[in-house]
Amino acid sequence: EYVHTGKLTAKSDVWSFGVVLYELLTGRRSLDRNLPRSEQKLLEWVKPFATDPKKLHTIMDPRLEGKYCLESAQNLVALANRCLKKQPKSRPRMSEVVEMLDQIIKTSNSETTETIASTSISPGEDAADTKKLSKDKSSRSRVFEIKDMLTLKNNSVGRLYWRSVASGPIARMARTWP
Repeated sequence: EYVHTGKLTAKSDVWSFGVVLYELLTGRRSLDRNLPRSEQKLLEWVKPFATDPKKLHTIMDPRLEGKYCLESAQNLVALANRCLKKQPKSRPRMSEVVEMLDQIIKTSNSETTETIASTSISPGEDAADTKKLSKDKSSRSRVFEIKDMLTLKNNSVGRLYWRSVASGPIARMARTWP
């Protein structure tokens, strides 16, 4: 956005964060000339897939191996799209973005807890079998958590790594060099 307007504002930071969300979701850089021409510009490439739940898997980072909660991914896409609105006044404030991220994380965490809590030992099963079952269930219904995405080492993002530097509902982010 800065390239188009020449102005840096809080709302341009929100727009940039929308791009970062798509980079995290897809595992791609915002511009990658090594890809086919139709896929080089991230925001243009994701547009036809991002709003259709049946096509969303097409843009998801393949390193996730399909192990993510579709609802959480859709919520993150919706948040990214709100951040990327053309009119700066239509974009949320960063404090609102933080609240929305917090809500997505809380929803994701409650889904994970419910999945694991629903696992019980049946007659004839031992604790090792139950632990394996619990692991299988949780990996199938793995949720998208911001803290997980931030720790993915993404070499495609300019050798810049994002990592969580604090615990809590919304982890503060810091840029660190490898």
